[in-house]
This record gives sequence, C-alpha cells and structure tokens, in this order.
Amino acid sequence: MVKVRFLGHAAFYIEGSKKILIDPFLSGNPQAAAKPEELEADLILVTHAHGDHIGDAVEIAKRTDAKIVAMYDVANYISQQADGGIETVGMNYGPTEIDGVFIVQVPAWHSSSDGIHSIGNASGFVVRLDGKTIYHAGDTFVFSDMALFSELYGPIDVALLPIGGHFTMGPREAAKAVELLKPRKVVPMHYNTWPPISADPEEFKRLVGDRAEVVILKPGEELEL
Repeated sequence: MVKVRFLGHAAFYIEGSKKILIDPFLSGNPQAAAKPEELEADLILVTHAHGDHIGDAVEIAKRTDAKIVAMYDVANYISQQADGGIETVGMNYGPTEIDGVFIVQVPAWHSSSDGIHSIGNASGFVVRLDGKTIYHAGDTFVFSDMALFSELYGPIDVALLPIGGHFTMGPREAAKAVELLKPRKVVPMHYNTWPPISADPEEFKRLVGDRAEVVILKPGEELEL
C-alpha cells in the first residue's frame, strides 16, 4: 500500500517501502499540515528553485539524512545554501533509479529562480513506488507532451496537479491536463494558499467529469493507492 498525504500548497508526503517528500514548503506555509521536525524521509524531491517549493528541504535532509533530488543546477544551488551536511542528486529530464525508487524528471512550463537569478529549469516528477505510479506536475501550464507521460510510464495511478492559476494552470487547463495524462485519480494542489491563486476545486472536479476520479484533499488528509 502506498499513501499520499497532502501537506498543503504543493507539498506531499508519500509513504510506502520508502518515505518521499515532494516540495516540502512547511515553515511559512499558512496551509501546512505538519512541521519539518515531524517528518522522516528517505528522498526529498524538489521541482524547482522557488522558495515555496524548496521550503524546508535542507533542514529535513540534515536531520534525516534524506537525499535531495532536483534538477542538476537546483541541486547544486541547494548544496551551496546548505553549506555541507546533505547529499543531493542532480539530474535532468529523464529516468533514473535512486535507492530502489524509479524516478523520471519531466518538463514543466514555469520559471525557476531564487527570486533574482534563474536557477536551472522547472520540472515535474513521475515516481513509481511499490507498483504505484504518481505524477507530481510541479508548477506548470498545460502542454500537449503530457500525453507522453502515461504512454511511457503509465498507467498513472494519481496525478497531483496545480489549479490555482496566476502562476500555474487554472481549473480549465488542469482539466485538459487530465485528458492528456489519463490518470486513474487526480488531486488538485497549489490553490488557495494566497489570494492570487484562489480557485474552486469543485469547479475543477466538474470540468474533469468522468475522465478521472477527482479526490479533493484538505491539508493533512491522505489518499491510499
């Protein structure tokens, strides 16, 4: 059994034979359903360099010895910020296996920076753990190549998709992404953290229709696969 727990914003905690954190923005996150010191991790996946996605990755990695996996340039940036004491795995778009977990870093249409300087490229992740396939889109707009992810790595058991608009897809674009990805289930994320990304997940659910099961998780709730 694999559990996918929504921690708020774009942060998720995946538990199976390994414990995987994705974009662990907890400190300063008004939606946060956990504190950094409450979580154990084997791997921490970071989709891009914005602070609301790197979040508490360094603090958690130093405490748990988790490896931080990110775009090569982002991984180097995180190593510099940490000033030692952590292990990063820099990669680029493509597949790999890390500690028995199959991971594909896939494109995302978004910026990646520290707020001033560009740092690498934004990405999403396809993760296969204990026979279940999870797609975390990161921050992105919809693009037609999403159809390749299910073709190459599917079927996708759950897709974690931003719906907040302004910086990412809104509900309409995310519903189109569902059409392309063909996941069994989909969980909306990256909405209602702050006013610019206000969105109604029920609208997203209505737009998706019967193409996938939409599971609206409140921060702290989890989905079993």
